[in-house]
Amino acid sequence: MSESKLELRVCPTCGAATTAAGHLCRPFRPVPRHVCEYCGAESDDPHHMCHPQIEHLRYQCVHCGRLSAKVDALCHAKRIAGA
Repeated sequence: MSESKLELRVCPTCGAATTAAGHLCRPFRPVPRHVCEYCGAESDDPHHMCHPQIEHLRYQCVHCGRLSAKVDALCHAKRIAGA
């Protein structure tokens, strides 16, 4: 009888090891990094706010209150008074 060789697989997310295929977790999908057009910083957060961007905030979403420098970045934008 031939002895089958078991391949050990290790999950890159949690470090768990198994010889059974398909039994590794990967609880999150990698997200593309966001590059801020104001400061050039790379971030996993698409809502990154840097000092140069904060100086240009002109709009606020009527529904959620999120602020933006661009009207097209909000779903229901309203110009901030005095901005």
